[in-house]
Amino acid sequence: MPALSIIVLAAVLASQSSFQTDARPQQPESVAPEPLSGEAVTRIAFGSCFNPNRQPHTIWDAVEAYDPEVFVMLGDNVYADTEDMAKMRADYDALDAIPAFARVKEAAHFLATWDDHDFGQNDAGAEYPKRAESQQVMLDWAGEPEDTWRRRTPGIYDAEVFGPEGQRVQVILLDTRYFRGPLATGERDRDWADGIAGGYVMDFDSSSTMLGAAQWAWLEHVLEQPADLRIIASSIQIIPEDHRFEKWANLPRERARLFEVIEGAAAEGVVFISGDRHRAEISRFDPGRATPGAGTFDGYTLYEITSSALNRSSSGRTFEDRFSNELNRHVVGNQYQANNFGSITIDWANERLTLAIHRENGQPAMMQAVEFDELARGR
Repeated sequence: MPALSIIVLAAVLASQSSFQTDARPQQPESVAPEPLSGEAVTRIAFGSCFNPNRQPHTIWDAVEAYDPEVFVMLGDNVYADTEDMAKMRADYDALDAIPAFARVKEAAHFLATWDDHDFGQNDAGAEYPKRAESQQVMLDWAGEPEDTWRRRTPGIYDAEVFGPEGQRVQVILLDTRYFRGPLATGERDRDWADGIAGGYVMDFDSSSTMLGAAQWAWLEHVLEQPADLRIIASSIQIIPEDHRFEKWANLPRERARLFEVIEGAAAEGVVFISGDRHRAEISRFDPGRATPGAGTFDGYTLYEITSSALNRSSSGRTFEDRFSNELNRHVVGNQYQANNFGSITIDWANERLTLAIHRENGQPAMMQAVEFDELARGR
């Protein structure tokens, strides 16, 4: 079996040029990270968009029943939207006070990145004035030990490794907020197929970054470390191009660079996971498919599974219902608009993955089987 890399990309947003000197120490390239667990990981769950001050909370019972070995929070983990760190801490405390969530957090290897509302401001990037303070509050909640590299340097990106050699899973958490530069806006009602004006548009000329220089260099480094599967999490979507909201395609040169970095590292088995959209879907990007100015990936099929929302879905909300038919030329099957969580189930013996979106009762709303060979070069 060729070395396999599942990359679940959690929104890694870039910095303005004034922030690109932020540096973070790297492990020597000769040193592989020690696995956090010696057992093979077979069940990874993830989700986004949860307001602990709003009902229902029943999705956590379904997550607990799935019994994930790894659980990834993909952002909008709470809806703080504040520069008041006391309020932000209170919102995280409210989440921790939910019994089923607390049990999941304790039982699984718990990993987290952020999106805009838990970062502190809607759609914000490097301009958010409390980003350094927010980083420490978020890391306190995530259980980050004192004096680690995530504590000492800007941004919350990180990578962890699970499982034995031959079944090694690397989970890469990207930070799409701390460094990200400005997005371009415009009145584009004629250009949006559903006829709604406004939103963010592709910016081909901007020098804005999604990840910032330090995080880009770090990503190239960690993709070269030994792993059989790589899961990189992104809070915002990577493959979809057609909706007007936040996505990697708003900064098309950055999206193209992401594909280039993956190809340059010869990282196989890439699958993106994301959140943010208050709906769930699976996207597929076929090898060699060209997106003008926004990247081509020639290696193999890329999949992205978007899980949103844990309890803030678009279903039944008048304002959100305007976007119930959100466009995505890459979508596989239908979108799911009720509360949900996502999972990746790994069948090592049969060399197969199952990507799934689960309803509030835990039953699958959509499933996609992916053979390891489909995620390998030269298939």
